[in-house]
Amino acid sequence: MNGVHDMGGMHGMGPIVLEENEPVFHAEWERRIFALSRAMGFQDRWNIDMARYARERIPPHIYMASSYYERFLLSLETLLVEGEYFTQEEIDERVAKLAKEEA
Repeated sequence: MNGVHDMGGMHGMGPIVLEENEPVFHAEWERRIFALSRAMGFQDRWNIDMARYARERIPPHIYMASSYYERFLLSLETLLVEGEYFTQEEIDERVAKLAKEEA
């Protein structure tokens, strides 16, 4: 593979900044997304290869601008839509509703 998701060791990407005593999760939503991804995999809804393939299909400009757990979220959305659990429209409507509630 030679995609943006497989760039380990590439030169020119800047230094890797290590956060001292970095927590596994920086926010509660990250914990939830990770748990949901694991739970769906445990239920044999998809496997690790399918999850990786969903991450590999994130457009490069979005992949590079996303955090580790944002990539989990994006791939989870893809798998949920492809598995016909939700439509993209349903997800978009829920996101818009939550954003409106936050404002």
